[in-house]
Amino acid sequence: MDKKFEELINFYKEVDNLTSKLNERHKTRLKCKAGCFSCCVDNITVFEVESEFIKQNNVDLLKSELPHPQGFCAFLNNKGECRIYEHRPYVCRTQGLPLRWLEEINEEKLIDMRDICPLNEEGEPIVNLKIEDCWTIGPFEEKLAAIQSNYEKQTTAENKMTRIELRKLFDVR
Repeated sequence: MDKKFEELINFYKEVDNLTSKLNERHKTRLKCKAGCFSCCVDNITVFEVESEFIKQNNVDLLKSELPHPQGFCAFLNNKGECRIYEHRPYVCRTQGLPLRWLEEINEEKLIDMRDICPLNEEGEPIVNLKIEDCWTIGPFEEKLAAIQSNYEKQTTAENKMTRIELRKLFDVR
């Protein structure tokens, strides 16, 4: 394992462990599967550490294959399946799940917000789900930002929190 990606790989393992439990809990409502790609859109950006991890683990793909046509993720194949599934970024690991976040209305009031892919709406209304039955946005994004910060300390003198469009990874040819 490349030392500079060790923290990211451990993060992915933790995310995958937790999302697998949520996937099991919601297996009757989740329609997500290979070939379902309505959430795999263009213009998704990832931190530089994730883009470098993808590039390092998909050299042949990036050198010899073309990106998926504009409109959907560059890493989809012609069947709508992810060509980098094993090395996919964090955002792709939580897609489809019931999402939860806190929206600050003012200094004194937070509102519990919820969302889910329209294909997965059938079943218990997500507003009724227990907190632990949702993927809470915030804590893991903060962990990923810390990983990016540590990565930048290892690779550059600057801390820019650089984000890169997935499609641009094919531009290295």
